[in-house]
Amino acid sequence: MTSTVRIEGLATDVCLPPTPGPHPAVVVRTPYDRRHHRAELRGWAARGFAALAQDVRGRHGSDGDWQPYGDHERADGEATLHWVRAQPWSDGRVVAAGASYAAHCALVTPGADAVIAAVPALGLAETARETTGPERLRARVGWWSQHGGLPATPRALDHLPVTGILDSPAWRALWRAARRETPASAVPLLAVGGTRDPFAADTLRLWRRWPGPARLLLGPWGHRLTAEPAPEARPAHRLSLGALYTGWARAALDGALTGCRTGAVALGGSDHWYRPRPVQPTPYAFGTGLRLLRGADFVADPENPVRSDGLDVPADGTPDRCLLLSPPLPRPLDLLGPAEAALDATADAPSADWAVRLVALDPEGRADPLATGIVRRTEPGPFTVPLGHLARRLPAGTRLRLEVAGHHFPAHARNPHTGEDPVTATRLLPSHRTVRTRGSALLLPVVRGARPVDPVQEIQT
Repeated sequence: MTSTVRIEGLATDVCLPPTPGPHPAVVVRTPYDRRHHRAELRGWAARGFAALAQDVRGRHGSDGDWQPYGDHERADGEATLHWVRAQPWSDGRVVAAGASYAAHCALVTPGADAVIAAVPALGLAETARETTGPERLRARVGWWSQHGGLPATPRALDHLPVTGILDSPAWRALWRAARRETPASAVPLLAVGGTRDPFAADTLRLWRRWPGPARLLLGPWGHRLTAEPAPEARPAHRLSLGALYTGWARAALDGALTGCRTGAVALGGSDHWYRPRPVQPTPYAFGTGLRLLRGADFVADPENPVRSDGLDVPADGTPDRCLLLSPPLPRPLDLLGPAEAALDATADAPSADWAVRLVALDPEGRADPLATGIVRRTEPGPFTVPLGHLARRLPAGTRLRLEVAGHHFPAHARNPHTGEDPVTATRLLPSHRTVRTRGSALLLPVVRGARPVDPVQEIQT
């Protein structure tokens, strides 16, 4: 049975197990309405956990004003854990858990005995910008429009300056926010993400830097995890996250986890899971494995940018991207780990973004995006574009198409090519680009002979 209490003015649903206590507890603090978690709370309670879901300050049933990623999340989380431990049904052990913004709340709450962070949105600056500089646009406008009470017009993404898309001091402050240190603690961590999630790199970074026992679960999913499977998901990837979370939490609180950093990554397009491991990317040279189709010299025009929401490629006119294509794969290819493009390229602009998109073409020519990366450059010379973590099996006959462009809009804000800040600029200029294919390469994490693992066993031991 679920009851509602108020902790320091914060509306909190509490669901207790049917058996006598004391019990360990799990706490979820969310801006997305605690009532949406009631089925989840019942699942935790059925497995012996006291389960709580709380509206963060200023949201839904809680008092106060909401300040996204504000310092009050730490204090409110600490007060909530203190209240939990004072209850007669508590055995004193608490797991802080959450997804997206709620993962941020879990990570900044001091004093938890274990943390579950799914698709973590780590902070204002971390959600606003790539670590390589360019600004995320479409996802940020959508999030602030939906959760910040700032409605956007249908053509809002085209508006300049970016700081004027939404009429709010909070929106303008978003672009001035400084990055924070990645949260870290010695307590056990379960980091969960999807290879199609925009915060996949943050999930991996959190897992790699965590000093305590850390487990990673990375599947072929989007931001909603198993509720948002990617086309490459297979039956073996339909995990019960509720059962896995509670099993991991029990092992973490009982001290049964080994101290190593391990986990399981699904290989999309197959039924296999593998342990995450460092893989030395294999060069796929532009001059041999990839054939230049057009655009070694191209024009990146922010008035007519290469778009992120379509895979069509113009066949005529002035090239707007460098386009390369591989021959058909003679045999299946397994990719597991970080991919990158090493570019020897130049631009005639004081500041230039370089967007690289890797696409798989099946034998019928259907396009499937594999990876995207974008970096901002103000200096000449060769450079690298990280393409994220790949976990895919490509069947024989697949061709790889690589696009090198100056924009990835509306997923990312347009670089104006004037040297001005892209979030305040109102003037746009075209930029002429050159890609020297002989000095460039696509680096892919090819794996052979890896041994499949059981994801449940890898997470809970």
